[in-house]
Amino acid sequence: MIHVRPLSPEDSLAQITTLLHAAYAPLAAMGLNYTAADQSVETTRKRFAEGHGLLAFNGESLVGTIVVTPPLPDSPCEHFQRAHVASVHQFGVHPNAQGSGVGRALLDASAVWAQAQGFSELALDTAEPAHHLVALYARWGFAPVGHVQWQGKVYRSVVMSKTLL
Repeated sequence: MIHVRPLSPEDSLAQITTLLHAAYAPLAAMGLNYTAADQSVETTRKRFAEGHGLLAFNGESLVGTIVVTPPLPDSPCEHFQRAHVASVHQFGVHPNAQGSGVGRALLDASAVWAQAQGFSELALDTAEPAHHLVALYARWGFAPVGHVQWQGKVYRSVVMSKTLL
């Protein structure tokens, strides 16, 4: 059974970083240089500090992670700057757990947090060439709202958003 809970000080950022590396390895194999594919533990620490970190477990095993942030006024992504928009980052599910509802549970928990903070929209981005992810997010109710070119990335990202009820 999947259980999602907030990040706690006792959680291992090294373990979370290892999970992110595993989750993003197939995307790196596609030639997409996502930050999470090879980021350092320090980068994980910094990115989790930007928002509300959530972890997904199957029993005692860490199987997923996500960070939901309030508006990011300095973001190169204009949509992430909007006052009513929370956005998710560091979203990864271990390859062995993909397709089991972990990603959906993490996004649902992110939406609950965002609504509780007064946000009316939840946004994310992914590489435009990652057609399988764009299609998955669309099935989960996210719609394209724009694009962003992150510095140093070899791909353009599609920005997708979902209205929170």
